[in-house]
Amino acid sequence: MTGVAMGGVATGGGAMTGDTQQGQAGQNEAGLVLYGNGLSRARIVRWLLEEIGCPYRMEPVDHRAPTRPAGFEAISPLGKVPVLRHGELVMTETPAICAYLADRFPQPGLAPAPGETRARGLYYQWLFFTAGPLEAATTNRRLGIEPAREGPSFVGHGGPSGGLERLVALVGEALTPGPCLLGERFTAADLYLAAGLDFNIRLGLVQPGRVLAAYVARLIERPAARRARQLDAAEIAQG
Repeated sequence: MTGVAMGGVATGGGAMTGDTQQGQAGQNEAGLVLYGNGLSRARIVRWLLEEIGCPYRMEPVDHRAPTRPAGFEAISPLGKVPVLRHGELVMTETPAICAYLADRFPQPGLAPAPGETRARGLYYQWLFFTAGPLEAATTNRRLGIEPAREGPSFVGHGGPSGGLERLVALVGEALTPGPCLLGERFTAADLYLAAGLDFNIRLGLVQPGRVLAAYVARLIERPAARRARQLDAAEIAQG
């Protein structure tokens, strides 16, 4: 696919969802473009896009490179990925992108409808629990930062009984009886949680119990998750 200019950003070749849509930029009627790469949090958004099944284009942006594509900071002032473009809308922040897409494309049922007050409240709770205290705690662990005795409540990990292990235990409790956070219903909150846990388990930062390990193992083998990994791996191999 030849490069095109989008919103002032010089873009290169990209991959679209599904084998039959590879290289068919003209079929992207939804106007979805995902900027990032398979070694970044863009892999989470790609998984969600594969669950939705709507055509999209992936525009590679290497978050580790010292420079970004020309014009990229115009749509991502911090130079972060992923970035989602949907028509005239441009947005960053992975959990926000996931919440937006789950609402904007409701057919797969990845978010409770606005009228489902209790389910939607719990959905938001777990989506932002993952993006907030859980991610903060795993980041601190990776950096070797341990808050002082009064620190966990200050940094959002909880009170004196807080800390990463307690947060992970809370997730395990929420998954009982399961199999998902909202019982039988798989949502974008499960996807975001499982993707993050899988990454941190592989890094050795999270020691999952039986329930949590089974949850992650089951979700990352969903057909959409496998497709997303295959697309990521192909692009990584291409350099």
